[in-house]
Amino acid sequence: MLYLPVVRLARKSHQLHRNLLACFRCRHKCAAEPFLNGTSSSYIEDIHAAWLKDPNSVHKSWDVYFRGVASGASVGAAYSPPPTLGFEQMSAPFMVAPMPSSVPVGLNAKTIEDHLTVQLIIRSYQVRGHLAAKLDPLNIKSSVESVRDFVYGRYLGEAGVPDMDKVFRLPLNTHIGGDQTELPLKEIINRLEDAYCKSIGVDYMFINDLKQCDWLRQRFERPGATNLSTEERKLLLHRLVRACKFEDYLAKKWSSEKRFGVEGCEMLIPAMKTVIDESIQSGVESFIIGMPHRGRLNVLANVCRKPLSDIFCQFDSSLKAADEGSGDVKYHLGMSHRRINRKTGKEFNIAVCANPSHLEAVDPVVQGKTRAEQFYRNDTEGKQVMSILLHGDASFAGQGIVYETIHLSDLPSYTTKGTIHIVVNNQIGFTTDPRMSRSSVHCTDVARVTNSPIFHVNADDPDAVVHVARVAAEWRATFGKDVVIDLVGYRRFGHNETDEPMFTQPLMYKRIRQMPTVLEKYSKQLLDEGCITDKELKASIDEYHKICDDAYAEAKSQTVTYNRAWLDSPWEKFFEDRDPMYLPSTGVEESQLKHIGEIVSGYPDNFVIHPGLKRVLKGRSDLVKSRMADWALGEFFAYGSLLMAGHHVRVSGQDVERGTFSHRHAVLHHQDIDKSIHVPLEHLSPNQAPFTICNSSLSEYAVMGFEMGYSLTNPNSLVIWEAQFGDFANGAQSMIDLFVSCGQQKWVRQSNLVLLLPHGMEGMGPEHSSGRMERFLQLSNDDDSFLPVFGEHFSQQQLVETNWILANCTTPANMFHVLRRQILLPFRKPLVVFTPKSLLRHPDARSSFDDMLPGTTFQRLIPEAGPARSAPENVKKLILCSGKVYYDIAKHIESAGLNKEIAVARIEQLTPLPYDLIKEELERYPNAAVQWVQEEHKNYGAWSYVRPRIEHLIQREMPNRVHTKLLYAGRPPSAAPATGRKAIHMMEHSFLLKAVLQTD
Repeated sequence: MLYLPVVRLARKSHQLHRNLLACFRCRHKCAAEPFLNGTSSSYIEDIHAAWLKDPNSVHKSWDVYFRGVASGASVGAAYSPPPTLGFEQMSAPFMVAPMPSSVPVGLNAKTIEDHLTVQLIIRSYQVRGHLAAKLDPLNIKSSVESVRDFVYGRYLGEAGVPDMDKVFRLPLNTHIGGDQTELPLKEIINRLEDAYCKSIGVDYMFINDLKQCDWLRQRFERPGATNLSTEERKLLLHRLVRACKFEDYLAKKWSSEKRFGVEGCEMLIPAMKTVIDESIQSGVESFIIGMPHRGRLNVLANVCRKPLSDIFCQFDSSLKAADEGSGDVKYHLGMSHRRINRKTGKEFNIAVCANPSHLEAVDPVVQGKTRAEQFYRNDTEGKQVMSILLHGDASFAGQGIVYETIHLSDLPSYTTKGTIHIVVNNQIGFTTDPRMSRSSVHCTDVARVTNSPIFHVNADDPDAVVHVARVAAEWRATFGKDVVIDLVGYRRFGHNETDEPMFTQPLMYKRIRQMPTVLEKYSKQLLDEGCITDKELKASIDEYHKICDDAYAEAKSQTVTYNRAWLDSPWEKFFEDRDPMYLPSTGVEESQLKHIGEIVSGYPDNFVIHPGLKRVLKGRSDLVKSRMADWALGEFFAYGSLLMAGHHVRVSGQDVERGTFSHRHAVLHHQDIDKSIHVPLEHLSPNQAPFTICNSSLSEYAVMGFEMGYSLTNPNSLVIWEAQFGDFANGAQSMIDLFVSCGQQKWVRQSNLVLLLPHGMEGMGPEHSSGRMERFLQLSNDDDSFLPVFGEHFSQQQLVETNWILANCTTPANMFHVLRRQILLPFRKPLVVFTPKSLLRHPDARSSFDDMLPGTTFQRLIPEAGPARSAPENVKKLILCSGKVYYDIAKHIESAGLNKEIAVARIEQLTPLPYDLIKEELERYPNAAVQWVQEEHKNYGAWSYVRPRIEHLIQREMPNRVHTKLLYAGRPPSAAPATGRKAIHMMEHSFLLKAVLQTD
C-alpha cells in the first residue's frame, strides 16, 4: 500500500492526536517509545501541527512516523527505518515503499530521540533563556539556574548524546537559521545563546497564541536581528548625548536640588524616542505618557521637547506664579505639546500626565485619557492614539494598582489597544534590595497575566535597547496588546541627589563609582569601530551645552512663572466667551421628558425580557403617563437630555448596567439568546451622542482612576463612576486624595467627573452603610471661620471657588438637575453625590415633571413647605438635615402632630454650603432652636462640618438671635460606621426620632 495523500491523512489527524495524547497521559515508557512521555507532549504536538500543514517541513523520520499512525499502525509500531542522523537524501524506493505492518524499532528510537533532544534544547532556550541573559550592567546580580546548566546537564551530559558536529534540520518553531534550514548542533546552541542569553532576555513562552510566539521569534532569533546601521547608531549616540548631558548640566547648576535624575538608565530617552518614531510610522498621532518622578525632567526636555528655559525656571524658588493654582514640585508636572517628528517629518501631540508622589497612581488615569481620546477620534483599533507608561522596578512589582490597571487592558470598555510599559529598573527601591521587595524572579512578572511579552534588556547595551524598543512598537501596532520593556540599569546616585546610598548598599555603590557611563562606553565603541570621529562627538556635546546655556540665560531673565504652561489636558477654546457667573436653567421641555420616558420604558418587538422586568418597565411607563419620575427616571432624563443635546455620557462601575439595587436596568438582556442586549438610551434619536454604560472589573482604584482620566479629555461629556456601595470608594481613596479633590489646585486641571456613592443607614452592617461623607467634607477647601460675602452671584461664585461639589439629593428632580448642571456650568468641577438606596423605590421620593421643566434648577436647599411655614413665628424648632433621613423625620413629625411647631429644611448641596439659603431659613424662624439631625454616628456624616459653619453664620449675621448654638440629634460616636445587628440599628433609629420631637 502506498502512502496516503496528505489530504486524507489530515482527516485522521484527530485520531492520531488522541492516540498520542493517550500515550502521553499514561507516560508509557516501553523500549519502543521512550520519547513519548508527558514532558514531551507539547513539542510533539507542535511537530504534528507542522506536519499537517506541510509534511516536508519536519524531519523525515517524523513524517514516516505520523504517516504510520495515520494509516492505523499502533503508536509503538509506527516507526520506519530512518535516514542517518546526518540527513542523507532518502532514496526514491524508500519514499514509495509500502508501510510495513510491523517494523523493528531498535534502529529508529535513537534517531527520533536525538531529533527530539534538539527540539528540547531549542525550546529550553526559548523558555529559560531570559534567566541566563547578561542583563545587569554591574554584573552583580546572580541569575537563577541558567539555561546552559539546564541544557548541558539534562540533554548533553550523558553518553550517547547527539554529536555536536552533526547537522540537524531546524524545526518550524525557530528562526535561528535565517535562510538556512539545517545547522550543526554546535551552531544551533551558539545562535540560541546569541538570541536569548546576551543583552536581551525575551520572556514570552507563557503566551498562549502560537502565531504571536512565532512573530516574536522572528524578531529575536534571526541572525543579525539586533544590528543597527551606521546612521541609526549615530542618531542613537546623538540622543544619548542629550540624555546624559542634560543630567550633567542640572547637576552642575543645581547640585543641591532634588531632581531625581535618570543616571544609570539614560538609555530610557533613546528608547522612548525610538518607540515614538516607530509608532508614528505606523500611524500614531498622539502619545499620552504616565511616569513617576525618576527621569521626568529628562523626558520633558528630550522626549517632549519642553523648552529648557521653562524647566530651568522651576529651579528658581523666588519666581512666583502669575496665574491660579498652588503648583507642584517640578518632577510631578505634566505638559501637552505639539511637535514635528524629525525622523518622519510628521506632526504629533505628546502629553505627559501630571502625577503625585504615590507611585503608579497615574497609570489608570493615563489609560482613561487614552481611551477617551481614541473614542472622540473614532479610533476603535488604537491606531492613532497610544499610551506609554513608565514604571520603577520596585513599584511595578509592589503596587497593586499596576495589577488592577493591567487587568483593564483587554476589557471591551477599557482597552486602549495596547500600552508600551517601560520599567526603569535600577535594581533598588529607595534603599530596599529586590530580594526584599518581591517574590518573583523578575519585577515584571505581573504582565504575564495578560499574555504580554516582556523584553528584559541591559541598559548599557544601546543597540539592544533600540532593537527592543522597535519590536515593542511593532508588537503594539500589529497585535494591539500590551508589551513590557524591562530596562535593567542602575541608579548612579541615591534615591535623590542629596541621599547617601552607601549607608545601605555599600558594595553596589563601590561598583557603580567605578563604572563608566553608558555614553562613555558607547562613544568609545563607535570610535573604535570607526562609526564616528572625535570631532563629531565633540561637536554634538558642544552643541547641546550651548542649547542649555542659552536656555539658562533665558530662564534667568524671567520674573514670573505660569502654572498653565504645565497643563497636561488643555481644552482649546472651551473657556472662550464663557461668563463664569452665568448658569442657564437646567430644565428641559416636557415633550423631551415624555420621549425619553417612553424609550426607557419599552423594548423592541420579539425581544424576550424577564417577566419581573416587564413589571418594572410597566411601572416606569405608568409614572411617565402620570407626569412623575422615580430615581431611575430622574437619572435617565438627565442622561437622555444630554445625549440628545450632543453630549457623550459614560457610566462606569461595578454592576452599573442593572444597578446594585436593581433600580436602573439600563441594559436589557434577551432571555433566550446569549449576549443579545438592548440599551434604550442608545435609541433616543438619530443624531444623539453616544451613550456608554459598562460594568467594570472588581476594582475601585483603577476604574475610578480610569474615569478620572477619561473626564480630562473632553469637558463636554458627562463621565460617571458609581460605587457598588458608598464605602467601596475606600479602595480608591488615593485617587480621591491625589487627583479628584485637588487636581485643579495643583495642576490647574479641571474635571467634571461624577462619583455616585450609595449611602444610608439601613441596618445592612458596618461596610454597606456609609459613603464616608465626613472624609469628603474634610477635603473641601472652604474655611469654617470665613463667611463669603453675599451678593448677586453668591451661589455661582461659590462654585467657582470650591474644589468640588458634594451633594446629598432627596428627590429625582434634584438628581436630574445636579447631573445636567455638570455640563451647563461654564467651568468644570468634580461632583460627589451620596445617592440613596431605600429612596430608589420610596413612594414619597417622586418628582413631578413640573420640577424639571424650563426655568427650574437645582435646589441647593429645600425649605419647609408644610404648615410650619405659614406661621413661622410659632415654630419652636428648625431642623436642618441632609439625605434620606428627611423622610423619616417628616413622617415622624406628622404622626406626632407637631408639623406646626417643627420646621424641616434639607440641605441638598453640602459643599459649597448654601449659606445664603440657610440664612433665609434662620431668619424665617427667629424664635426656633436650631438642630442638626443625621442618621450617621456623631463622628461620621456632616455634623463636624456643618456645626462650626452654621454657628459662625449665626454669630456673624444674627448675633442677637435667641438660639445661637446648633443642637445635635443622631447616633452617638462609634468606631464602626454602623452596627451589624438589626435590633440595635432600630433602637438607635428610635432614639434619634425621639430626639427630633423634643421642643423644650
